[in-house]
Amino acid sequence: MKIALIAHDKKKEQMIEFAKYYTDILKEHDLFATGTTGQKVMDATGLKVTRFQSGPLGGDQQIGAMIAKDDLDIVIFLRDPLTAQPHEPDVSALLRLCDVYSIPLATNIVSAEILMTMVKDKNIQIKELRGKIK
Repeated sequence: MKIALIAHDKKKEQMIEFAKYYTDILKEHDLFATGTTGQKVMDATGLKVTRFQSGPLGGDQQIGAMIAKDDLDIVIFLRDPLTAQPHEPDVSALLRLCDVYSIPLATNIVSAEILMTMVKDKNIQIKELRGKIK
């Protein structure tokens, strides 16, 4: 599966802890991330991560382009809902694309852990689940 990892500044440490805890699962998948988040995850875990620009410099849009091309399976985006983001329109567009294309999206640590539980169950195929209920 192709999994995107994104974290606002105040959530980067939480993303690192998440990636460390789930390294055994994440290492079996193709990982993509915005710039700083990807670097921090690689440094902390040794995981291979394809990095895009940082979010404010277009990284959110690059991940959105993967979604629009049906080239991404899951987005884990640990958002900071209490801090204004200078690139909020890009964030909103990314969330909207996840909804339009039925991409599983976790925006907090508990929903991210639920998705990892599904990913761990190799019998569940995310693409097969998408669109079952119209």
